[in-house]
Amino acid sequence: MKIVLDTNAYSDYAEGLPETVDFMASHGRHLYLPSVVLGELNFGFMKSSRQQLNERKLQQFISRLGVEIIDVNANVARKYAIIYLSLQKKGAKIPINDVWIAASCMEVGGTLLTRDRHFKVVEQIETVLFATF
Repeated sequence: MKIVLDTNAYSDYAEGLPETVDFMASHGRHLYLPSVVLGELNFGFMKSSRQQLNERKLQQFISRLGVEIIDVNANVARKYAIIYLSLQKKGAKIPINDVWIAASCMEVGGTLLTRDRHFKVVEQIETVLFATF
């Protein structure tokens, strides 16, 4: 399974939450991080007193597990437009960064791992939802 990690899924993994770690270990043949998620993570790291530690952990995660980064390119931008228009037509709203994350997921044909239930309104992608704490 191609697993695309949302920001909260990476955070759960980094914190060692068993549900996330076990799911990724048993289902994650290919792991992906959208560049938008990297931006959100870096923003959080910069606000933290443990910025360097968090950045180092992220780099180790990417290199050890062979995580592929999904860049925003023309194909992703087109998928963003498709998803955003679809959401607009049905009157559904999700955070704009999450539209980009969904478009990145759609680009690689992956399944999004997240705690955010609002991704269920995005018809163009598969999601695996974990409980919100």
